[in-house]
Amino acid sequence: MVSPQQKPVRVRFAPSPTGFLHVGSVHTALFTWLFARHNKGSFILRIEDTDVERKVEGSIEAIMDGLRWLGLEWDEGPEVGGNYGPYFQSQRLELYHEAARRLVSQGDAYYCYCSPDRLDEMRAEQVRRKQPPGYDRLCRDLDQTERDRMEASGITPVVRFKTPLEGKTGFKDIIWGDIEFDNSTLDDLVLLKSDGYPTYHLANVVDDHAMEISHVIRAEEWVSSTPRHILLYGALGYQPPYFAHMPLLVGPDRAKLGKRHGAVSVTEYRELGYMPEAMLNFLALLGWSLDDKTEIFSREDLINNFSLERVSRTAATFNHEKLKWMNGLYIRNLDLDDLTRRALPFLDTGLPLEVKRPLSIEYVRQIMPLIQERMREMAEVTDLAHFFFSEELSYESELLIGKGMNQESALQALKVSRNRLGEMTGFDTESLEVLLRPLADELGLKTGQLFGVLRVTVTGRAAAPPLFQTMAVLGRDLCLRRIEAAIEKLG
Repeated sequence: MVSPQQKPVRVRFAPSPTGFLHVGSVHTALFTWLFARHNKGSFILRIEDTDVERKVEGSIEAIMDGLRWLGLEWDEGPEVGGNYGPYFQSQRLELYHEAARRLVSQGDAYYCYCSPDRLDEMRAEQVRRKQPPGYDRLCRDLDQTERDRMEASGITPVVRFKTPLEGKTGFKDIIWGDIEFDNSTLDDLVLLKSDGYPTYHLANVVDDHAMEISHVIRAEEWVSSTPRHILLYGALGYQPPYFAHMPLLVGPDRAKLGKRHGAVSVTEYRELGYMPEAMLNFLALLGWSLDDKTEIFSREDLINNFSLERVSRTAATFNHEKLKWMNGLYIRNLDLDDLTRRALPFLDTGLPLEVKRPLSIEYVRQIMPLIQERMREMAEVTDLAHFFFSEELSYESELLIGKGMNQESALQALKVSRNRLGEMTGFDTESLEVLLRPLADELGLKTGQLFGVLRVTVTGRAAAPPLFQTMAVLGRDLCLRRIEAAIEKLG
């Protein structure tokens, strides 16, 4: 039999369509994809849709959209095809039935007729006695007469694996090293449910063999299931693949990453305006590193340098602030045209309805350099730029009176500024600076005081982009209307 070392690298990402695409799943998908690309292998997408009751409408499309948004294109799978399909487990049921029948016929599995009520009572009794949970193997050694009686009563059985009662089962994990379990701690797991659908355990072993998967890369929580899978591989006469179990992602409280920690789906981050390049870079550094200083990686850098041997065994903390910082760094490195293109959809959906549509691309292009340094999420563009689009601003009149000023001095500054700005022939950044800097001295104010009054007047906020550039983009007419409104506010 061909050993895994001699096989070409073939890895799979096998999500269940039971909800949104969790960043923990994407983390696994990314490491799997990087491993395939680094080794010039194949990355396969397989949809494990056998849990019919938990299937969520639209989640398959969301999974594929999320992977494509991140640039994790698959070589085989839905909408792509391949030589090992179909790539939906619900279309591969006969393979699992055949494997289950073979295991039963050779004595490695058996039919179990226990009802859900009996199993519930059994578990309750185990809890009461403080025994480890697990099936008590009541049906393991039924004779043919008893089986015939059960089937005659109309019970549809499940198929359970006949786990060896003694000995040990071990495997070598690429990340964790040698792992071994006592067979006495493993129960007789269900392989085929009474509805005819396989459990994860049977389906993934059958499919990984049939699809010639060379390496299984999955979350740490599957470590305890792997000895069961090793036994299944042996019973079916299959060569097991290599295994690599990735540490879980945790929140700042070191608990498994969940909704209480904030956004956890790829869709949410996409809607907030996170760049896929930043998301990939951030996720790649959760549990993997090249050295102790490099943090920014291009996709090509990650592919060239990735290896499973450098994956940490320690659970990685998903730090939202670190992700936001990294996303801001990527935003600041965008060229103006790219930034404008990415910002337009957020402005279009985020600005008030009264703002005239379609938005002027050239106007947005003038705004972007003024707010680019302050953006960390693309969705922030609406808040940072809204005063460029709104006719009227809402702010408290007290903001117009700067430190060391009073109502009278602020009012005078506004009136004189209105008159001088109205007399200007040009209204560009340089002309505004030439006019306004000396005006502060003339009014007996510090430049910070005058500029502060004008900043609140034209933007509605005390902290805003550079004043002269902002006023130049807003234009003379809008600036004068806002100064008139501020004069009226001060009364």
